[in-house]
Amino acid sequence: MEQYFSILVQCPLFSGIEQEDMKAMLKCLGGKFISVSKGDPVFLEGTPAQLVGVVLSGGVQVVQDDYYGNRSVLSILQPGESFGEAFSCAGLENMPVSVFAMKDSQVLLLNCGRILTLCSHTCHFHSLLIQNILKGLAQKNLAFTQKVRYMSQKTTKEKLLAYLFDQAKQQGSAEFVVPCERQALADYLGVERTAMSAEISKLKKAGLLDTKGSWFCLKHVYQNN
Repeated sequence: MEQYFSILVQCPLFSGIEQEDMKAMLKCLGGKFISVSKGDPVFLEGTPAQLVGVVLSGGVQVVQDDYYGNRSVLSILQPGESFGEAFSCAGLENMPVSVFAMKDSQVLLLNCGRILTLCSHTCHFHSLLIQNILKGLAQKNLAFTQKVRYMSQKTTKEKLLAYLFDQAKQQGSAEFVVPCERQALADYLGVERTAMSAEISKLKKAGLLDTKGSWFCLKHVYQNN
C-alpha cells in the first residue's frame, strides 16, 4: 500500500492531503488495491455505481457499447487520474460504462458513499475530497467538450489532425507520444482503424508527419498551425 502513497499525493483527487494521512484516509474510505491484467475489466457495465477508481500504474480506458456491440472509448486514463466519480455522485444505481486495463495496471478503488458522507470521526480530509471531486468533474466536462470537437470534424483526417495538434500543444513539442495504442485511438476518435491508418500513411508519404507506434512527430508545415 505505502509504495503508492507518493503517486496518490500527486493525484488531483487527493490534492491538499498529506502523505502521512493517506493510510488513515484509505481505511476510512474502504480503499482496496487491485491488480488488473491487460485487456481485463476493472468493472463492467451494470456494476453498482458505488466506486471511484484511481489509476496507480499502467492505464485504463472507459468504454461504452451500444445495442449492437459497437464500442466507443469515452476516455483514456493514466496513473494519477481517477474515474467513476461522475456516475457515483449522480446517484445512478448501475454503471453505464465499463473500464478496461490497456496494459497491466494497479488500481485503487474507493467507496464513493464514504467520500461524500462525513464519518463519526469527522476526518478533516472529507471536505477536501468533496472539493477535489467537484473540481475534477468540471475538468472532465471540459475534456468531454474537447472530444466532442474531435468527433464533430467531418473527415477521419480532420479528426486525427485535430487530436494530434492538441497533443502537440499540450506536450509543448511537435514530437510527442499519445497515451494509447492505435485501436484505442481510433475508437476514441470514432473512426475505423483501417481508415485512420490509411490517413496516417498518406500524411507520412507527403512528409507532413512521422510516426512509429504511439510516437508522432509533426513536420514544419503543421508546427506553424
